[in-house]
Amino acid sequence: MPYLQIFRDSAVSTPAARRKTLNLIGGFTALGLANCVQAAAAFDSQSPWMLGDWNGTRTELAQKGYDFKLDYTGEMGSNLHGGYDHDRTARYSDQFGLGTHLDLQKILGWNDAEFQLTITKRSGNNISNDRINDPRVGGFTSAQEVWGRGQTTRLTQMWYQQKFLDQKLDIKAGRFGEGEDFNSFPCDFQNLAFCGSQVGNWAGGIWYNWPVSQWALRVKYHLSPEVYAQIGAYEQNPSNLDKDNGFKLSGSGTQGTVVPVELVWTPKFNGLPGEYRAGYYYSSAKASDVYKDSNGQSAALSGEAYRSSSSKHGVWLGIQQQVSSVASDNSRGLSLFANGTMHDKKTNAIDNYVQAGLVYKGLFDARAKDDIGFAMARVHVNPAYRKNAEASNQARAVFDYDNPAYLPPQDTEYSAELYYGVHLTNWLTVRPNLQYIRHPGGVNEVDDALIGGIKVQSSF
Repeated sequence: MPYLQIFRDSAVSTPAARRKTLNLIGGFTALGLANCVQAAAAFDSQSPWMLGDWNGTRTELAQKGYDFKLDYTGEMGSNLHGGYDHDRTARYSDQFGLGTHLDLQKILGWNDAEFQLTITKRSGNNISNDRINDPRVGGFTSAQEVWGRGQTTRLTQMWYQQKFLDQKLDIKAGRFGEGEDFNSFPCDFQNLAFCGSQVGNWAGGIWYNWPVSQWALRVKYHLSPEVYAQIGAYEQNPSNLDKDNGFKLSGSGTQGTVVPVELVWTPKFNGLPGEYRAGYYYSSAKASDVYKDSNGQSAALSGEAYRSSSSKHGVWLGIQQQVSSVASDNSRGLSLFANGTMHDKKTNAIDNYVQAGLVYKGLFDARAKDDIGFAMARVHVNPAYRKNAEASNQARAVFDYDNPAYLPPQDTEYSAELYYGVHLTNWLTVRPNLQYIRHPGGVNEVDDALIGGIKVQSSF
């Protein structure tokens, strides 16, 4: 804060002078961090890494532009009550992420240039699949967000980023997912309804979140220090989802392009940060109607093919705002958030989703880095999608829910989660949580479920 105040109050007015001043400040900051971190041995609670600073080598490499990361996320979920299958058990899923970030200005002298490479490995099982949701139709949310998109090894990031016009124009190209830049949201909660880019959760057939990557281009322009607009173009290629295509680089199987546009405002109210997002996405690939055939009748009853639409689209809104702090420490305090999405009713199973919650960091003076969070979400099924399930049962004369051939119509699912994050060290946080899901998968016949979970996040 003192450095920023000096910078604001100084006579530094030109962009070049500002950059030199910031570089000087960054140099002093890096020197201070180096002196602090270099002494960190393995398992030092104050180190950001479990394995320490490699006798100073890690900090030295970072100062030269080479930053390496090995992160781990593990999630356990147990069906304490209710759900589709009352047989109590537990499931565990996890993810390793190995990545490197290269500051090409330090390494090659390329001004404002960066490169990122990340490989992820997912494994394990999800309690939602066989205990919480009816497997005939599956679910919408997931009690273990780290599970999904194939339990396999993937090339998750491989991109080059370049800034121009005194850093106002920012271009990124390579392989990455939409949620990395658009409709982005933190992932401290364990339930998928409160984690990551929500568009990708409800329009997952076209919008691929982490850890899936595709060829993409993102262009961002800062209209002011607090406002930027961005647009992207992402390869829509379902074959990228295949378990055996984690390192696929060819464009074979591409069906179209997803184009998201977004306006982002990052103000500070009374010195407290906020982020406000509004966006729209458009898919150029053909999409099937969820209910009607080419004659406008029920395809399930007529036996005709579902009619085709030339595109698919949707919108989103996202709000995050810190509203209080503890004394002058802005790292502690209450933050509120809300997210909502709306999707094409002709082609998407989910027509709208809303979510809201809060996070309080540093609730107790003795545990200043701990956090507690609570959130609720509503996932609403497109009425036409529900009608299609009813028509399918009618066409096959199957009306008994207990009949294995019955296709349960889906309506609305409600989710809630309460967690407490224990910041054990700077490299290890453990978040025990309780989740409550009403009408799992939107199926009214499935009992409301209570799930106990534990989320572990660590950096090696």
